[in-house]
Amino acid sequence: MATRTPSSRPASQKSGRSTKSAHSNASSRTTEETPLLSRSVHGDDDEAMAHSTQTTPLLRLSSPSSVPSNKKTSLLRKRWPSILALIILCSVFVTILFGFLATEEVEDYAKQAAGFKPTRLSLDSLTDTGVRVKVEGEFSMDASKVEKGSVRNIGRLGTWIARKVRAGATEVNVYVPEYGNMLLGTAKIPSITVDIRNGHRTEISFLSDLTPGSLEGIRNIANDWLEGRLRELRLKGKADVFLRSGLIGLGKQAVEHAVVLEGDEFPSLPHYNITRFNLREAKNGYTGIGADASLVVVNDYPVDLAIPPIAVDILVDNCMPSDPYIKVGTAESAPVHLEANTDLEVNVTGRVAELPDSFTRVCPDSVKSPLDTFLGNYMHGDDSTIYIHCCKFPDPETPQWTQDLLKDITVPVPFAGRDFGNMIKNFSFTDVQFHLPDLFAEPDSAEAQPKISALIKVDVGLPDEMNVPLDVDRVKADADVFYHKKKFGELHLDKWQKAHSSRVEGHDGEGPFLMVESAIRKAPLKITDDGVFNDVVQALIFGGSSLVLTVKAAVDVGVDTPIGKFAVREIPAEGIIPVKPIGHGGKGLGSHAPKIGGLTIIDTSPTSITLSALVNFTNPTKYSATVPYFNINILVNGTVLGQAIAEDIIVRPGNNTNMPVKVVWDPFTNSEKPGKEIGSELLSQYISGFNTSLTLQTHNNTIPAQPNLGFILSKLPVTLPTPHMRTPKSPDDSDGDDEPDNSTSPHFIQAATMHLLSSSAVFTLSSPLSSTTLYITYLNATSYYKTHPAGKILYDLPFAVPPGLSDSPRLPVDWSFGSVGYDAIKKALGGSLKLSAVAHVGIKVGEWNERVWYQGRSIGARIRL
Repeated sequence: MATRTPSSRPASQKSGRSTKSAHSNASSRTTEETPLLSRSVHGDDDEAMAHSTQTTPLLRLSSPSSVPSNKKTSLLRKRWPSILALIILCSVFVTILFGFLATEEVEDYAKQAAGFKPTRLSLDSLTDTGVRVKVEGEFSMDASKVEKGSVRNIGRLGTWIARKVRAGATEVNVYVPEYGNMLLGTAKIPSITVDIRNGHRTEISFLSDLTPGSLEGIRNIANDWLEGRLRELRLKGKADVFLRSGLIGLGKQAVEHAVVLEGDEFPSLPHYNITRFNLREAKNGYTGIGADASLVVVNDYPVDLAIPPIAVDILVDNCMPSDPYIKVGTAESAPVHLEANTDLEVNVTGRVAELPDSFTRVCPDSVKSPLDTFLGNYMHGDDSTIYIHCCKFPDPETPQWTQDLLKDITVPVPFAGRDFGNMIKNFSFTDVQFHLPDLFAEPDSAEAQPKISALIKVDVGLPDEMNVPLDVDRVKADADVFYHKKKFGELHLDKWQKAHSSRVEGHDGEGPFLMVESAIRKAPLKITDDGVFNDVVQALIFGGSSLVLTVKAAVDVGVDTPIGKFAVREIPAEGIIPVKPIGHGGKGLGSHAPKIGGLTIIDTSPTSITLSALVNFTNPTKYSATVPYFNINILVNGTVLGQAIAEDIIVRPGNNTNMPVKVVWDPFTNSEKPGKEIGSELLSQYISGFNTSLTLQTHNNTIPAQPNLGFILSKLPVTLPTPHMRTPKSPDDSDGDDEPDNSTSPHFIQAATMHLLSSSAVFTLSSPLSSTTLYITYLNATSYYKTHPAGKILYDLPFAVPPGLSDSPRLPVDWSFGSVGYDAIKKALGGSLKLSAVAHVGIKVGEWNERVWYQGRSIGARIRL
């Protein structure tokens, strides 16, 4: 143990001191400033009996700032009497033995050559005023440690002449100058005789009564050290010692000795390992949670003493450092016997009756309580600090002075966190439902985010030592969603959701866990990476196999325990969500083409028709969705011709029947003249029975509150066969056959009757409209037999085509006399004939007018006179 001593000054300074002291009175008072505890004793080569002897410090001391995290604080408090005893005894032992040495050189020799190695300190008994301890050790002289040759030679000569020195019984007082010269304690030391010749060793054993001085002063020193304010401590020992060498009495010597402790010389808290820990319900009529622990404490000291039972309060930090600590429980140790240089096993029991409101209440200007902070640090493997408030002694035989000495001492102890790792074993979503934003939600607002409702299932692993009944009654979470390890979204469940849990015992070597279920409602999903989300949508629509989304979440759970209800926040969780794609084997949405029927025109303008329709379609996923508003463009060859609009519908897994959709057909407004031409061509091909297709593509206003989502989806246009217009089947009539039915392909002209004598024809027409009458305003048609013209109709008077099947008026026919076609008609008189027709037709519905062409094939025509 390094100390500040005059012996470490340069030789020139020593020489000056010797010259000055030569004029002093030999019997004057001697002041010793040698180290309290010498590091080692080495034999001198010139002495036949000398040999090298290494001594070690009795106390391994370090500053409070270096206290390790796994320390047992209560044991330190139990050791204060013994530490005090060692400091008092060892600080003055060497000094009182050499108080007789009057000359400067011999005094310096004694300071540097003397060494005392304590080998054992045991507690003999507790007294009403202090402790009685037994000290055992070895005293020796080592001249090789003396730096100056002349001092070494004179000292060896003097000690060889004196051979042995006897110190009479004395009382030693130890003071602390920086604390008002406070009396730290008093030691009564019996008469001791030692051999002071170089290389000689003297075994020493004696009993000493130690009495603490100012209890309040000792507590102040302890608190300053524990709180890191004590950087160094100077101790001063004083005694009046009567010395004798053989038959020669050397008189009474006033001995004074000082030592400075600093840096790593301060005592440190011992290391400990927890070998057993168990949480349970409180016993013996108490309420709350009890804890049992066994600790093995490392003991490197030659100390032997019996430690009585000790009870302490357990405190934790409050919201602010200036706030008083919060008491959360108590702990008590069983009586133990500490053996010298032997690790100590300590059994500790603790109890938490209930959690105080100040521990669970949210701190000002914060979203966390002291409990949240403490548990969060612990569960993430970060160190926290607990405080041990000392002390009570349940044993009535314990002297009162021990409680007076240790009361109101609060020891900060680093509390090592535990990284729970995969505490949540499973984290999954089922019964998922998506909610698109409302039409009038402001972009970037909370209402504009898509939302998810689902049943969350969480398996929370419990440590084996957790044997306390727990019930999870609420959950909330913040989750990041990943695809191929790339984050694309955040799921925020900020409000508590009701939950229920059940304990499941583990198997196959796994510990128990809590199975928690909670139905969440409308948790916002924020898209953070448009590119990755685009990949997800593309895989969802066109993928042939399931895609896997990864969810990493911080889950908050509200638990009901024997000590009350509280929340455990930010439990790390990770899970996967397998998503079945809409397209199977690369077929995309085309394999689930909708069936449209119940067309009703609800509005018209000169350029547009607004229709309502009932749609039957299949949702191939297991997810449902709520759609307040959805607008999608209808395109042909990249040209926008109209929009389909869905409002306030719920899409469920499987068949969805009679879903209301509004269609606005307005090619001119959307794409001007090119749009009008393409729209007319599409209608012409469609009513003629050609295979046509439509492309559905989102746009920035598909979901007005989420323009970015519409933009992303616009990169994934979906082309579908133009749906056959038929009245959708009810669920009771559905036969599950989704294959196209050719018989339902549009046939505007169902049949015809030709009258030869009157040169006229009547057509049976099928209107695709279910409740609105359309008008034919212009007709220029030619009929063919095979490829040969048979007759021509030119008619410009409007006539009505009501919903369903109807007959046209008699239309004048200009026969192609002499043609192959006309001859075939004459031959079929009284029967029927398959004819084809090509026509240009003007159509009017309300204010809307359009010119289309029509090609009819295999029209069954009856031939009459």
